[in-house]
Amino acid sequence: MARERSAVAGSAAERAAIAALLDGVSVGTLVLQLERLGFPNTFMTGVVPLTPQRRFVGWARTLRCVPMRPDLLAERRQNRPADPHRRAIEEIGPGEVLVIDARGNRQAAVMGDLLAARVQAAGGVAVVTDGCVRDTPEIAQLGLPVYAAGAHAGIFGTQHLAADINVPIGCGGVLVLPGDLLVGDAEGVVVIPAARAREVAERAAAQEALDGFLREKIRQGVPLARAYPPDEALLAEYRAWAAERPARPEGTRAAE
Repeated sequence: MARERSAVAGSAAERAAIAALLDGVSVGTLVLQLERLGFPNTFMTGVVPLTPQRRFVGWARTLRCVPMRPDLLAERRQNRPADPHRRAIEEIGPGEVLVIDARGNRQAAVMGDLLAARVQAAGGVAVVTDGCVRDTPEIAQLGLPVYAAGAHAGIFGTQHLAADINVPIGCGGVLVLPGDLLVGDAEGVVVIPAARAREVAERAAAQEALDGFLREKIRQGVPLARAYPPDEALLAEYRAWAAERPARPEGTRAAE
């Protein structure tokens, strides 16, 4: 799996090409394409946008948390720079999403505005967690998309202990591997296996173009019996319409 992730997500040019394909593509369309490819569980449950900035595309850097234990918490506080909680934030790279497995615990926050500001300053594009965050008014002013299960003013150490960085985790009921592609919009967050990122992006971009065409036809009065799914005549009309439009980004396939 590590070789697959490197082959897909290791190139900055490849990441940029995939992000261009996904410009404006909805999470719903991505979930549909993943289901068609045999990936039925990719949408995070209970993880919602808490900031006005919702849209993001980025690659996962993961942090796994376990329940707090006082003796271990005291050790971590004696050497904060070595704490995986701090390291995950300090080491995040440009274009990455910090994905925090908080075990669905909503009794304390996994970060506040200062740590979120550091994620943003380091080039991180979003924070995603199935736990809570604090200082939400201040975080909303940063311009960093933050998705969480809710808000809670309690601090991290009252409930959580950071255990591992960049290991497979569960978040919102979905498996996330380091390097997986995440996309967020107003509906929520989808996780795309890194090795299938370009394929999914191409299929989703093509589907969005077709859906936009069909949506307008339906608004004009075309019945669902013809438009959903489209019959051959409507598909032929779509292909002619698409041929006259500006070229899509490299790699985008025509809708089938």
